[in-house]
Amino acid sequence: MTTMTTPSPASRAALPALDDRGRLTISDSTVERIAARAVTEIEGVGGAASRVLGVAVGGEDLDNTAKVTAKVSGETADLDVRLSVAYPAPVAATTENARRHLMRRVAEYTGLTVSRVDITVTALHTATAVSRRVQ
Repeated sequence: MTTMTTPSPASRAALPALDDRGRLTISDSTVERIAARAVTEIEGVGGAASRVLGVAVGGEDLDNTAKVTAKVSGETADLDVRLSVAYPAPVAATTENARRHLMRRVAEYTGLTVSRVDITVTALHTATAVSRRVQ
């Protein structure tokens, strides 16, 4: 049998002040991974197209997650997201949904306030793969 005890008021008073307990720092790369994972939860969004010198090469990479860059400053984070959108979904509505979802999920997991989410749509993809054939 497990019993649960609550600290007495005297033992709570013995704890150091919040400022004296230490600091929690969440790195940019941690926020990037959390945001990239959160993008996979959004309907109609896929991986970003590969780029070389700023030019898209090949097609979008639906198996991979979106590319996310984060900048954490104090208690806020800014995100730069590169992703693809399913065709014929409305791009503006899909990206706005993605923006709201990212802000909510990153805040939920990290406690940071996401002040800005810049989204670049690198490609449109179809729900099913289309194979072209010469007839």
